[in-house]
Amino acid sequence: MPKRGKKYKAALEKIEKGKKYSLREAIDKVKEIAFAKFDETVELTMWLGVDPRKADQMVRGTVVLPNGLGGREKVVVVITQGEKLIEAEEAGADFVGGDDIIQKIKDGWLEFDSLIATPDVMGKIGQLGKILGPRGLMPNPKTGTVTMDVKTAVKETKAGKVEYRVDKTGVIHVPIGKVSFETDKLLENAKTLIDAVIRAKPATAKGRYVKKVNLSATMSPSVLVDEGNLL
Repeated sequence: MPKRGKKYKAALEKIEKGKKYSLREAIDKVKEIAFAKFDETVELTMWLGVDPRKADQMVRGTVVLPNGLGGREKVVVVITQGEKLIEAEEAGADFVGGDDIIQKIKDGWLEFDSLIATPDVMGKIGQLGKILGPRGLMPNPKTGTVTMDVKTAVKETKAGKVEYRVDKTGVIHVPIGKVSFETDKLLENAKTLIDAVIRAKPATAKGRYVKKVNLSATMSPSVLVDEGNLL
């Protein structure tokens, strides 16, 4: 166990041991105990009753949080061709191009948060798999980053679209905003995410789907949420 500082221990003492808070109560508690000097990110963690080793039980998707994530705006790159280049620029993409962007990434450039591509260039982008894949930047139709609707993809990403995906242990970790957000805004973001995850339940998943939920800020201890009364 890592050694915890005095501020962390003081925050932990404010959480009732073993108690499962309502979603609103958990948000208020996270805001109360946050102690960092910077505006901490609030993260929602869900333990799901799925086996991610099975392809038909992979829970993955994207959702646009109604109140965004706060902090700096995401840097969005679009790789496409033809008239879609203009569409991407007009939608607000930070970098737009084709072979030039692909070569730039090959040369080591990775100063962006999201890469969107149209289907007609995916054959070329495939060569970037070893670079983009491990960083979670490879465009994928399932996350809406391979699409002909470049305008919507760029605008949604800029507005606060987040990806959720179970890890190998069946757990999802997703940011839902900043500690400085009003409780109602964090609550709306959390409910939007939870609703999306629940709707994404695989038909083959057996038993209890949502097994455990907690909320935490970047530096603070986590707060248990009552998984039986999420929405």
